[in-house]
Amino acid sequence: MPTTAAQATMDENQNDELTDELDLAFTPIHKRCLGIAVGVVLGASVFTITLLHMLRSPDEVYPLVLLQQFFIGYTVSFTGALIGLVWGLWVGFVLGWCFAFLRNLTLSITAVVFRAKAELAESRGFLDQL
Repeated sequence: MPTTAAQATMDENQNDELTDELDLAFTPIHKRCLGIAVGVVLGASVFTITLLHMLRSPDEVYPLVLLQQFFIGYTVSFTGALIGLVWGLWVGFVLGWCFAFLRNLTLSITAVVFRAKAELAESRGFLDQL
């Protein structure tokens, strides 16, 4: 008899751990925080790449000059690097925020669909008896 009680306790512990892990996996992402994180990374990347490019080959501006098509005011210069930093912060924030919003929306819709299917499956036997 002690083995079944111990086994039941182990099963409950495993179910609790699994529930905790699933709750953590499906927790919504904070949109503003992800937006800020992606914005900082993208802005710092544009700033750093511009400065490194200016240090390594100041005469050749061709690869980075294409950013002028997307970031108004950007040039391959220190001022342009600052402008690229601001644009990178903004574009990264928008991309990160939109990604978090779409992920949270997808998870919410999926949860509603799964919950509705489970409730229908649970009540199917009840409706057959009426």
